[in-house]
Amino acid sequence: MSTPPLIGVFGGSGFYSFLERTEEIVVDTPFGPPSAPVVTGDIGNRRVAFLPRHGARHEFPPHRIPYRANLWAFKELGVQRVLAPTAAGSLQPHVRRGDFVISDQVVDRTSGRASTFYDGPETVHVSLADPYCEDMRVVAVKQARAHGISVHETGTVVVIEGPRFSTRAESRWYSQMGWEVINMTQYPEVALARELELCYCNISLITDYDCGVEGTAPVTVPEVIKVFNDNNAKLRDLLLAVIPELPEQRTCPCATALAGARVGGH
Repeated sequence: MSTPPLIGVFGGSGFYSFLERTEEIVVDTPFGPPSAPVVTGDIGNRRVAFLPRHGARHEFPPHRIPYRANLWAFKELGVQRVLAPTAAGSLQPHVRRGDFVISDQVVDRTSGRASTFYDGPETVHVSLADPYCEDMRVVAVKQARAHGISVHETGTVVVIEGPRFSTRAESRWYSQMGWEVINMTQYPEVALARELELCYCNISLITDYDCGVEGTAPVTVPEVIKVFNDNNAKLRDLLLAVIPELPEQRTCPCATALAGARVGGH
């Protein structure tokens, strides 16, 4: 492999065509293979690794994504910062279709997903009080505004198990809690990144209103795909703007998340 990629992006194959000096790398991990081979390439003078979290053909539904293998593969290749764009639903009327939300908090409503690298004998309790890297969030918000994107600089994303969408009662509950975004993939991805001391930033592209938002129809797959495709170029342009602006040196707490987190074991 050439220069190690310090930045990783969970994105689809549509981004690969904008990379220079691409290389496909098959990575083996202690947790099985990742969703697909990792593609590395250059954006300006930055080496970047791309991995489609749902697989090359979208064959992994949210509850079956090999999250641990995906994050481990990035870490093994040298990645230090992860950009994680996602399609997401809105839980609040003021968060509109086509808006971007740079999440700052997450609520886990999943069940049964492998969500830690530490199943014993070593026990580790990482802090997830502030799950998203503030340094990366600042850059993402600044670049979104510079490109005229309607962006919300904070937002709580509630992660549901899927693959079904919410009932009206569930969605109404999430909305009444004041949470802004609903998604199926942010957990355990963000927590696993923290256990590997990776910086992690989510960019939620709002594709629909969840059914708990008053006056909205239930979400459908064709609606999600249409809005995502309509805004895919905007998302791509934002990622291409953010990547060169990310600081090379890390002074954030993400880089030392394991300090003092271990209890017992060897």
